[in-house]
Amino acid sequence: MEELQKAVEAAAASANAAWLLAASALVLFMTPGLAFFYGGMTRAKSVLNMIMMSFGSIAVVSILWVIYGYSLAFDDDAFGGLVGGLGKIGLKGVITDVPGALPETIFSAFQLMFAIITVALISGAIADRAKFGAWMVFAGVWATIVYFPVAHWVFAFDSDTAKGGWIANQLGALDFAGGTAVHINAGSAGLALALVLGKRKGWPKESFKPHNLPLVLLGAGILWFGWFGFNAGSAVAANNLAGVAFINTQVATASALAGWLIVEKIRDKHATTLGAASGAVAGLVAITPACGSVNPVGAVILGVLAGAICALAVGLKYRFGFDDSLDVVGVHLVGGLFGSLIIGLLATETVTGGANGLFYGGGFSQLGKQAIAAFAVLAYSFVLTYIIGFIIDKTMGFRVDEETEIEGIDTGVHAESAYDFVSGSSTRSTIIGGAAPAGINDQSVREAAPAGKE
Repeated sequence: MEELQKAVEAAAASANAAWLLAASALVLFMTPGLAFFYGGMTRAKSVLNMIMMSFGSIAVVSILWVIYGYSLAFDDDAFGGLVGGLGKIGLKGVITDVPGALPETIFSAFQLMFAIITVALISGAIADRAKFGAWMVFAGVWATIVYFPVAHWVFAFDSDTAKGGWIANQLGALDFAGGTAVHINAGSAGLALALVLGKRKGWPKESFKPHNLPLVLLGAGILWFGWFGFNAGSAVAANNLAGVAFINTQVATASALAGWLIVEKIRDKHATTLGAASGAVAGLVAITPACGSVNPVGAVILGVLAGAICALAVGLKYRFGFDDSLDVVGVHLVGGLFGSLIIGLLATETVTGGANGLFYGGGFSQLGKQAIAAFAVLAYSFVLTYIIGFIIDKTMGFRVDEETEIEGIDTGVHAESAYDFVSGSSTRSTIIGGAAPAGINDQSVREAAPAGKE
């Protein structure tokens, strides 16, 4: 009987390891999806630069994660829940296999993918105007000073051998897959960088229309697909909780897509493909922290509200005058805040045994914990990002010169263009001033100034 029990446990451990490996690959796939999503939303003269910023994030963060990032995020607590220690530098001790347990190498790989996409998300706020070299420096510094400590706060739980972060343990806020550590963190950073770099030339009077909506939809579809690894993988096991997170992710995303389109139809008299893609992403963002805490009906409610709220929130940049190019603030910051806070209302312990929200008899206690966690990450990320961005801007310069911005970063910085359809032509002569080549038509969608603005 004992041998049978050991065999069952070994089979379960193998299944969990296989699932987390697959989930890790799904989450990595999200970053190229984000690159397509962002790339299609920019003008034709900036698409390659936008994609490069995502791929650059993969390079920088992967290297730093192995050297010291994983240690800062998941080693035994070093400063009262603020950051991990240095005991896992170079993944020291991580590659040692413990029979019957989930290999720490797999967990480390899974969390690496979260770090990568969090950095990449920020790039959407500064499209069309950031130096690629400065971005690469920023990515490394920001991951070190902001993401790794925040990941420790949120994702590092106490164990028999190590102490974890203050949000996950001392505070007791719930964040199943990264509403605070990923989306509020990246959204706050995007707002700070948008303020540091300033507005694009001509914004908001000129139209900054997405140049390739099919690319946007492709990117959104890849993000949706990969997000199942992001959320369900955060169960760190192939179990019922992973199933709950999976179905909640699906229904919340579909509901948010519908909620965004309803707002568009009422406000603008038509529903757009960009609205559908953005609504889906808003739903994915909002359900991320809550997918393991709410039931499927709660996920539908969350999704509809998130889609509607984010559809309205993307207009904040026009009201307050900050040029968040691709709506990182309106979708990720606002969506992350909403998803994190609504846990305090809709959480039910019948899902995870964790806590009940206000609507399930839990009072205001969990809502207060969620608010503290959300706004602590917001403030930390915004302040530190602004300082990092300001220093980079004043030393090596963060923004391209005016000529390069007008000509296009693709040709001015990378000496390439995305659409070189003329046989034998040089890439620098294909697209000048952002006009798309023959056959590529701009469409009037959200990035054009809203009604009343010209």
